[in-house]
Amino acid sequence: MNKGLVHLYWGEGKGKTTAAFGLALRMLGSGGSVTVVQFLKDGQSSELEPLRRLGAKIYSGQPGTGFFSQMSPEERQRVRARHDELLRQAVSEACDLLILDEACAACRLKMVDEQLLWHSVLDRPVGQEIVLTGRDPADWMQEAADYSTEMCCHKHPYQQGIIARRGVEY
Repeated sequence: MNKGLVHLYWGEGKGKTTAAFGLALRMLGSGGSVTVVQFLKDGQSSELEPLRRLGAKIYSGQPGTGFFSQMSPEERQRVRARHDELLRQAVSEACDLLILDEACAACRLKMVDEQLLWHSVLDRPVGQEIVLTGRDPADWMQEAADYSTEMCCHKHPYQQGIIARRGVEY
């Protein structure tokens, strides 16, 4: 019986979302269904539209939200409510692979209801694979993970003043 496993891509290095979306392509290519929830992102990443065209369901933030550190308390409250609603919508529909992109940061920053997130992962339907991404996972995420891959940055162009490039970093 395929119980479905938990994948955790975490750490300071580049490639967490890229790895998750690579798995999404593999699932879609094998005829499976994919749902993505993006926390703390504005829905403008270049990989989202091709995933949509291939049949993935995408739940993402709104453009213009800005970085967490730039949000007022009221904006944070609105974004958290939106994240909770996106997660509720996503888990109400069946899928073979559920990607919770930046779930680690959203949890740490209290930008999603942690109990809702916890139940979404640990009480998932039989056979559903779950991917969590982010820099600093909560202890329960590490414990729940069947796969735990730490992305470790040894060198990055940003350290040389090269800004994020469309098609590579986003």
